[in-house]
Amino acid sequence: MESFLSSISSFMKMIPDHRPKDLDKLIRPKCRVLHFPIQFPHVTSRPEVLRSPVEEEKEGLLSLSSPPAPKALSLSPEPEAAILDQREGTGQAEAPSHPREERGPGGGKEEGDGGGEESHVRPLHIVWPHRWEHDKDPELFFKMLLKLKERGLGFQLSVLGETFTDVPDIFAEARVDLNAHVLHWGFMPSKEDYLHVLCQADVVVSTAKHEFFGVAMLEAVHCGCYPLCPKALVYPEIFPEEYLYSTPEQLYKKLQGLCRRPYVVRRHHVKVDTSSYSWAALKEDFRSLLAYKEDHHP
Repeated sequence: MESFLSSISSFMKMIPDHRPKDLDKLIRPKCRVLHFPIQFPHVTSRPEVLRSPVEEEKEGLLSLSSPPAPKALSLSPEPEAAILDQREGTGQAEAPSHPREERGPGGGKEEGDGGGEESHVRPLHIVWPHRWEHDKDPELFFKMLLKLKERGLGFQLSVLGETFTDVPDIFAEARVDLNAHVLHWGFMPSKEDYLHVLCQADVVVSTAKHEFFGVAMLEAVHCGCYPLCPKALVYPEIFPEEYLYSTPEQLYKKLQGLCRRPYVVRRHHVKVDTSSYSWAALKEDFRSLLAYKEDHHP
């Protein structure tokens, strides 16, 4: 919104005649930001278990009004919600805003405090859930991972998202160069499979050069991932400073540190309230905005 309003004045100067004065000041009071509504999945402690609400209701395991069954990832009913697909994040059903709180001490994934054996055995799991196109800057992402590999740092990798006719060459090159680290590669066959991977991952990375909102990043955060985003585009409006990087060097240092201490993110509560971007929270705003108001028409 700010980029639009701040550009009006310079744009109007390009028009040869009829230049309304202070147009931005006239428009600003009428402007508001209404975020895209996301239908989030319900996430608890065991991502390998997943049932649809229909299956749960049929089997008498979960009524529509009862709390979710423990240790499961399920889709709760939201018939009015818009369902997205994995192309820019998979829209799912509503859930608590901090799903990792049910996963173990401090909201992590049953990880110790840094002294346990598992924190040394299980490498950091990095996920990249974006379209395979140049505007997502996969070149930068894979460059960072190759540097981690060259330094001998352990990590696991899941590269998700949809491909189109022209896939950047870097994906084929990275698939070979990073093969030993790859857990998942490519578009997942189902929404449930996609969510499973997000639940299993530790860190979600964006290297986007172009982003209006970032549904996939918020979904991953909701599933318990620690976000790393550019300090640009829409990200500073959503994510606190600690999750942002300004340069490739900063991104690399953050990833390097997390590879060395994966338990840090597994115990971390991400300071983003995903529920505020949910359909449940925003639907009344949309209804009010789009409602037919008879008194506005003669």
